[in-house]
Amino acid sequence: MEIIDRIVDSYHDLMDNKSDQRVKDWFLMSSPFPTLCICLTYVFIVKVLGPGFMKNRKPYDLQKVLIWYNLFQVIFSAWLFYESIVSGWFTSHSFRCQPVDYSNSPHAMRTVRGCWWYYFSKFTEFFDTFFFVLRKKFDHVSKLHVIHHGIMPMSVWFGVKFTPGGHSTFFGMLNTFVHILMYSYYLLAALGPNVQKYLWWKKYLTAIQMVQFVMVFLHAFQLLFIDCDYPRAFVWWIGMHAVLFYYLFSDFYKQAYLKKVKKAKAMERLRLERENSMEESKDRVLPLLNGFSNGSALGDVRQRMAGAVASQ
Repeated sequence: MEIIDRIVDSYHDLMDNKSDQRVKDWFLMSSPFPTLCICLTYVFIVKVLGPGFMKNRKPYDLQKVLIWYNLFQVIFSAWLFYESIVSGWFTSHSFRCQPVDYSNSPHAMRTVRGCWWYYFSKFTEFFDTFFFVLRKKFDHVSKLHVIHHGIMPMSVWFGVKFTPGGHSTFFGMLNTFVHILMYSYYLLAALGPNVQKYLWWKKYLTAIQMVQFVMVFLHAFQLLFIDCDYPRAFVWWIGMHAVLFYYLFSDFYKQAYLKKVKKAKAMERLRLERENSMEESKDRVLPLLNGFSNGSALGDVRQRMAGAVASQ
């Protein structure tokens, strides 16, 4: 019981005394457990409840819903990216070391609110998966997709709770920019076949996301080698998330694109080999057929047969 009491006391001390007091009364910020429950519910819906619900149903036609949803996500992501720029990135923030401003100044509080809205955006992204399930595109509900969407709200919650601003918001700034591109692609894809034929650049979105995680990894872990008034725990937290997501996205890239390219090249090579084989066979057979047509080859055959009879 004493050990449990210590754990409980340490938890309350961490949440009540060592967290950012400015956000303690904000929606979903008092405890990590509501966010954890929402994330677990999301996984249950997209992996168990949703597929079961759709088992004997036809896919829903959600074209109009997808158009409006993706338009909303583009606008929401663009606003969040703008807020990250206003907070100081590319203007006053240092890419080497940017401590968190824990003051109550208007600029600091605007940054905190931007961080909370970024956290909230991780919940709106759940609808990506919900729509896949309702359209019975279960192959899109991949390990990468579910892990990425299921982890992010919980990860960002800790950032808002303890470090809403400063060095860690570099990731949010990059991520919202990538989401502008990503949801713009989805918006165009939802407009139908007349537009989809121009969307040849999907694989480059995955490549951009991988570059994003490399940049986050380098930006975070540089603080392990320099002095900066920023919590080391969050350096590891952000850096290891970048490593995890880079691995997941690179694996997806290999499966979705590189293997397809190798398979296409192998099929093309097989096709060329068959064509060459047919050409060689054609080169051998044609002279014989031509001989039959002018009688010379037929005469040779008759002579051989006559010689065989005479020898007997």
